[in-house]
Amino acid sequence: MVLKCSPLQLAHSLLLTLGMVWLTPVWCAQEVRVGAAHFPPYTVRPERGVDTGLLSQLLDALNQLQDDYRFVLVPSSVPRRVRDFERGRVDMLMFENPAWGWQAFSYVAVDMGLEDAEVFVARQQPDRQQSYFDDLSGKRLALFSGYHYAFAGFNPAPKYLAETFAATLTYSHESNLLMVLRGRADIALMTRSNLIEMLRSDPETRSRVMVSERVDQTYRHYALLRPEAPIQSRNFAQMMQKLRDNGQLQAIFAPYKIAVVGM
Repeated sequence: MVLKCSPLQLAHSLLLTLGMVWLTPVWCAQEVRVGAAHFPPYTVRPERGVDTGLLSQLLDALNQLQDDYRFVLVPSSVPRRVRDFERGRVDMLMFENPAWGWQAFSYVAVDMGLEDAEVFVARQQPDRQQSYFDDLSGKRLALFSGYHYAFAGFNPAPKYLAETFAATLTYSHESNLLMVLRGRADIALMTRSNLIEMLRSDPETRSRVMVSERVDQTYRHYALLRPEAPIQSRNFAQMMQKLRDNGQLQAIFAPYKIAVVGM
């Protein structure tokens, strides 16, 4: 268990060490290591050391809410996050779902009360209608490597996706969208919140794409805690409820059409 003391707490400890009487007991926050894999807009390139995603905003809100725990971001990656979790490099992962390959692992799941979706995106053409998304056979797909898609039975194996769905896998939603716009792929699967962010900042691209009314999956976000994590699931659930009640979850996630729902 890692304890992290604030500067004031360290000063208190120093005074005690010097033999001065201090009536208030020394207390340090417990550090909770949260794995961060690139998953825009939730987590944006955390390996670069500066994350501007929604996870950082949520951790800031959690840390400002209370003093018992200090949530810190630990960079990981989509394929490595499972090993980091299993080996105890991180205490918890957020914005996960038990259906995304966690069946063989021990964890405690906490419903975060947040919902997002995966949608299909194609190039806009005069004669193209929503029915274009009804049948994926014969269409070239651009997918994010490591993601679990409902249309594929949640099987993320690259060989299976490439052979069954003529899929090209990348580690960038931006690259997948460019493949569609340049005619190198017919359809990209994108996280709705990330697509909203991208199109909001690029009106020209917004006019060139058609977004499906069909949803591949609507998923609830969960926090997965290791059984040995320094924070218990009920404590984390209570913190999330407080952020819901005071409107902070809505302020962080609503701009991206991530639904804040009951837990």
